[in-house]
Amino acid sequence: MRFTRKVCSLLSAGALLLVPVIASEAENQEVFASYEYYDDQFAQNCLSFDPASFIYNTTLTNLNYVPAGTNINMTGNDMTCGRPNQTTTVDMCRISLFIPTSNQSSIVFEAWLPRNWSGRFLGTGNGGIDGCVKYEDLAYATQYGFAAVGSNNGHNGTYFDSIQNDDVIEDFAYRSLHTMVESGKTLVNEFYGRPQNKSYYLGCSLGGRQGIHAAEVYPNDFDGIVAGSPALDFNNMVAWRGHFYPITGSNMSENFITNEMWTGLIHDEVLRQCDGLDGVYDGIIEDPTLCIFRPEAIMCGPDDYENSTSCLNTYQVQQVNEIFAPYYGIDGQLIYPAMQPGSEIQAIQRLYAGAPFPYSRDWFKYVVFKDPHFDPAYFNRTHAAIVAEYNPFNIQTYPTNLSDFMETGGKILTYHGQQDNQITSFNSIRFYNHLQRGMNMLPYELDEFYRFFRISGMFHCSAGPGAWVIGQGGGKSYAGIPFEPEHNVLAAVVAWVENGTAPEYIEGTKFVNDTIAEGISFTRKHCKYPARNTYMGGDAYDPMNWMCME
Repeated sequence: MRFTRKVCSLLSAGALLLVPVIASEAENQEVFASYEYYDDQFAQNCLSFDPASFIYNTTLTNLNYVPAGTNINMTGNDMTCGRPNQTTTVDMCRISLFIPTSNQSSIVFEAWLPRNWSGRFLGTGNGGIDGCVKYEDLAYATQYGFAAVGSNNGHNGTYFDSIQNDDVIEDFAYRSLHTMVESGKTLVNEFYGRPQNKSYYLGCSLGGRQGIHAAEVYPNDFDGIVAGSPALDFNNMVAWRGHFYPITGSNMSENFITNEMWTGLIHDEVLRQCDGLDGVYDGIIEDPTLCIFRPEAIMCGPDDYENSTSCLNTYQVQQVNEIFAPYYGIDGQLIYPAMQPGSEIQAIQRLYAGAPFPYSRDWFKYVVFKDPHFDPAYFNRTHAAIVAEYNPFNIQTYPTNLSDFMETGGKILTYHGQQDNQITSFNSIRFYNHLQRGMNMLPYELDEFYRFFRISGMFHCSAGPGAWVIGQGGGKSYAGIPFEPEHNVLAAVVAWVENGTAPEYIEGTKFVNDTIAEGISFTRKHCKYPARNTYMGGDAYDPMNWMCME
């Protein structure tokens, strides 16, 4: 019995699309040989299923029955995705397809269909500008009975230099996700003999943008959407990310602020000025909108100027002030909000690293300007205006109205880490207010279908000093909490959609050293915006001593 087929396709217009082969023929035979004649109805239904017959012009690349606990080697996955393998959590049928979306573009598609299906369908998003299937999210979703699907968003890897035609950009902007959802629902119906009861979405960063865009353009695709740290107002966000390199200069420049200065000197001063604003000194700035950071406090004096690692010179103070300022265009209009203080301990790795932010660099070179020699060191506000105007396939995603989605009964739960090091959390506040004005709604009216939670002490989508584990996807710590609405954003949106129980807060969890086996360090409630989590006294690590207050 043959379980794996391999395919690669050379399409027109110079687009070479290699379909990842997730496990080799030999690997599949080794893992699944004992199931060739296994007397198990679900396994046999899986192995006899013909998914390619239900999706037009598609090619099957994998069809496997996968028992719980199997470690699948993703041998064909692009190495830049950093996902060489994935351990499954439940018995499932795994389907991989190669689905053309035009005569010069296509997607790699994955469907993981669990034995014990809850009747729920879930689509997963992508991140950055990558073409990486989030296998960890597929495993996470199937663990809770979802039939889960994912795709490579129309290209492979975490770079964009292979983008040679607009059809691939169209897939990246919206078409890959919608094709994935339609194909996934078709296969679910054929495989289980009935359609899904409810359809959900889970994504963060670019994946957050994908979820909001789906609500805007395809309001019937999902009943419930979890959109984390969303990359909204995408074009301006890319420009905002690109403007940091001209501020910091290269890491070899005379006034470059080093990693040690950011993570020690500057971050320590940020905490000194702002950590206690919430009444607790715990290394977490609960609400960074209250923090007006003044780097002048650590500016060098005449006696210590030479010791520049323990203070900032005047040029470095100017850099820090620019970094923490809103970014305005040549017309004086806001391009993107300021970066929130507290994020610097991670932002130094990319945004302030003294090198071009790779996602912005590739977007400028290969999509907007189509010039591989474009030098991001000279990026300016004129370039930012061009980036904003060039809005391929409405990738911007900054809707003023989501009435069509609201009228379907759909619900959106969005969250954003308050120490996000890649997308300022202030933009999610900006979007909430933008949507509220566009729909002419008061907060309690917007609450009927759209709720936003600020997660203190969380970096970009995950990690950080705060109680950041909220069930936002697969990973080493994400699954260490119960699938309950109070603790888990996916469970919360399910309860909201199916029971009408809307979340008032999400209680996040912090594990000791971010390791489940070491136990829980503390938990903290994260409030529904515009409420602010307010310390009421007593043990600051007891969530009962905090209250959500307007």
